Amino acid sequence: MSVEANKDLVRRFYETIEQENYEALKDFCHKDFVFYPQLYTPFPGVEGLVESEKKNFDAFPNFKMPIKAILAEGDQVAVYLIFEGTHTGIPFLGVPATGKNVKFSLMMLLRIADGKIIEKRSHVDVHDILRQLGVNS
Repeated sequence: MSVEANKDLVRRFYETIEQENYEALKDFCHKDFVFYPQLYTPFPGVEGLVESEKKNFDAFPNFKMPIKAILAEGDQVAVYLIFEGTHTGIPFLGVPATGKNVKFSLMMLLRIADGKIIEKRSHVDVHDILRQLGVNS
């Protein structure tokens, strides 16, 4: 795939996440897909991605996650996003809903193989989110 096609795939992937259409994520992910929310913490398969991330999204119903920048080279796509949401859903990392608004940056690195996303690496400052929720960390 071309670099532009890879970027388009990733844009559509994040639009699908923002729509909370988790079932459709399988259409974007390679059969050998692995999600790394931390350096050495793999969640295999699209099921692993949903297991890891849906609980975070459920803590902030109606969240928005617009892409602010997207860069690509070869089979890799880097995405800079801003997450905005209100903590009115389920507990986030053990913190009951606070009703507080949060806004934080995310940096993702995705790798493409055979026209699908085969690897996603997430970089986020969880301590900043907890601070915004009023938790001293």
